[in-house]
Amino acid sequence: MTLRQELADLIRQGIVRAQQVGALPKFDVPPVDVTPTKPQFGDYSTNVALQLARVARMAPQRIAEAIQHHLPTNDVLSECSVATPGFINMRLNPIWVARQVAVIEAKGRDWTRSNVGQGQRVQVEFVSANPTGPLHFGGARNAVLGDTLARVLERVGYTVQREYYVNDAGSQMRKFGETLYARYAQALGEDVPVPPDGYMGTYMVEWGKRIAQEHGRRFLQMEREQAIRELTDAGLRIVLDEVQQDLTNLRVRFDNWFSERSLYEDGTFDRVLSLLREKGLVYEREGALWFAATQLGGEKDEVIVRSTGEPGYFASDIAYHYNKFVLRRFDWVIDVWAVDHQGHVPRMKIMMKALGLDPDRLTILLYNLVTLKRHGEEVKLSKRAGDIITLREVLEEVGPDPIRFMLLTRSNEAKIDFDLGLAVEQTQENPVYYVQYAHTRIAGILRKAREEGWTTWADGNLDLLTHPSEQALLKKILDLPDLLVTIADRLEPHHLTYYAQDLATHFHAFYRDCRVLDPDRPDLTKARLRLVAAVKLVLAHLLEDLLGMTAPEIM
Repeated sequence: MTLRQELADLIRQGIVRAQQVGALPKFDVPPVDVTPTKPQFGDYSTNVALQLARVARMAPQRIAEAIQHHLPTNDVLSECSVATPGFINMRLNPIWVARQVAVIEAKGRDWTRSNVGQGQRVQVEFVSANPTGPLHFGGARNAVLGDTLARVLERVGYTVQREYYVNDAGSQMRKFGETLYARYAQALGEDVPVPPDGYMGTYMVEWGKRIAQEHGRRFLQMEREQAIRELTDAGLRIVLDEVQQDLTNLRVRFDNWFSERSLYEDGTFDRVLSLLREKGLVYEREGALWFAATQLGGEKDEVIVRSTGEPGYFASDIAYHYNKFVLRRFDWVIDVWAVDHQGHVPRMKIMMKALGLDPDRLTILLYNLVTLKRHGEEVKLSKRAGDIITLREVLEEVGPDPIRFMLLTRSNEAKIDFDLGLAVEQTQENPVYYVQYAHTRIAGILRKAREEGWTTWADGNLDLLTHPSEQALLKKILDLPDLLVTIADRLEPHHLTYYAQDLATHFHAFYRDCRVLDPDRPDLTKARLRLVAAVKLVLAHLLEDLLGMTAPEIM
């Protein structure tokens, strides 16, 4: 149970006890929302009394006073007061706050776990870039968003599957195969032109040469269509191998790589088409098959199968989500998409209705663009290839930690600048360095403590941790489990980087105000060493388990 959940439970108990003695009338107790408040009022506050005024038919102030007077005895609060027009303000007991260090010590990194998700099966589908070239750096934001969300959702009790949707069907793969055939043939001295609408990136030239070196003229000795099919598959393997390697280097993992092609090969698409026909949601016009989205409130109907007989992209979307919800039975699906797909979101909701599914079970999380800069100047072209700037290039220059952290420093809806120069600076202006340095500083304190003969501090008296900077640091630590619940509810993982910087600031303030190693005060030294070790544990957990970064001991 998180701190806010514990406080909300105390308020609920106060309501029930007040009802039992007649201080409040009988009514169903609603969910209680507890939020941080201004320091002059306390640490947390609830407006539940204002919410109950109508059902209780009493003034909010009287309701709040009844709840306050009937709160159960507890160690958590040192003060509970009522403020006009009926807010209940709560101040944490400093001794209880200090003793939470022992709870963190006992639970370790499991301390932040909760069961808000109650084991619900959630799929997070992210990145899913077309497998027709290397990962562009812009896709890194998708990767970081999806992976961090999955980490948080798991932490608060959801059963999460991470999925990469491989778009290995359709016209784009045909263009890819034809381009690769041309580049392969050119590598062997043949004058085969690249299709006008083919892929012009220099990476296609490199891959054509690689295949020529590995297979010689084998593909030139077979019928062209067969050669294109086989080269498409060979190129797909190259792309996916590189994508998997880049994402692994970014510390992003997937549980499943789902093939779009499989939707047509295993009969899923045919089954969905039959289902839509039975519902009268499919009709033919101009030689194409259309999905009657307007019957369900959509703005326009959508092509499912083109006049050429080739399925449209929306056909795959319908079949894919039928597979997710009906065949694999996910309770909730989160698709992470670039903001330029926002016009497709309403269609997806209509699609859910067509499949007989609750549209709220599908969440489309949109993210905005990333601008790559170097010391404030925009970087538009790759040094290496002259065209796209790949994730691999940026990984090699700055490493995964700055990418993961800095791409979460704005909300997903905001555009973001990623400055290559700032990413490697070892100054407090670099938020990555600032946070990681806090962990390094703590590691240094603990090393120095051992060097000075402090071999153990497990028996330190936590009740001594009453200094304002100690209490502020502890209260900031106690925010983390509730923050994870909020992130899971709002799907806003950028709050983790804000929290990390705040936690580092609180630690640096504590270090400024409170001498940790004081031979003249051994009891206080031991207590503070327990606190410092707990902060180190929490900060390492935040960096490594939640943000997917490293927690360096030395910088």
